[in-house]
Amino acid sequence: MAENIRASTQEHLDIYTIKNHLVFLKDGSVALVLRTTAINFNLLSEEEQDATIYAYAGLLNSLSFSIQILIRSQRKNISDYLDLLDSRIQLTPSQKIKEQLLTYRQFVKSLVKENRVLEKKFYVIVPFTALELGVTAATFNPVAKAPQKPPFDLDYIEEKAAMALYPRRDHIIRQFARIGLRAQQLTTPELVNLFYSIYNQSSAATATSAQTKAIGGGVNNK
Repeated sequence: MAENIRASTQEHLDIYTIKNHLVFLKDGSVALVLRTTAINFNLLSEEEQDATIYAYAGLLNSLSFSIQILIRSQRKNISDYLDLLDSRIQLTPSQKIKEQLLTYRQFVKSLVKENRVLEKKFYVIVPFTALELGVTAATFNPVAKAPQKPPFDLDYIEEKAAMALYPRRDHIIRQFARIGLRAQQLTTPELVNLFYSIYNQSSAATATSAQTKAIGGGVNNK
């Protein structure tokens, strides 16, 4: 029964597999994902704001390919920090300091619970489309259900995609650096955790190798 449910779920996912830090979709398209840092625009001086706007406009004007900007807001998970405080409380010999730590721990816990502190993460998705690969409407049977695997061999798709994606990635990283932002490509494990958290938003657990089977056909951790 579990196998049938998993198979049914996979049929509705666009992801075929994650390999060599790239996301392969069932229609033959491929994407890489960059995670970027952020700046507080309101804290910049007027000159710095103007320079940032100018650099961002330059980034957009320099693009000869499409990108997608994703902003994810998640409730801040402070369980690890609370565990750290608990360990400090246990190890502190001073009763006075221990009481202060307990008060501080309760304050942090209440603050996050009452105000729903959110953590924002910023991503840039760089696609290699199925059209660039040479896939047309005639490639797939129009009367058949949605494709469950790419139309070509995975190694062939990866070779073609890498030739297009890596120069685009390097260009975006350079352009973001001009704005004062650092961009870094997500690795295979990081991609797995990202998509697992998207498809399982009620769970805060980190994806394991067994759980990743629900994301796509398989995962290559190279």
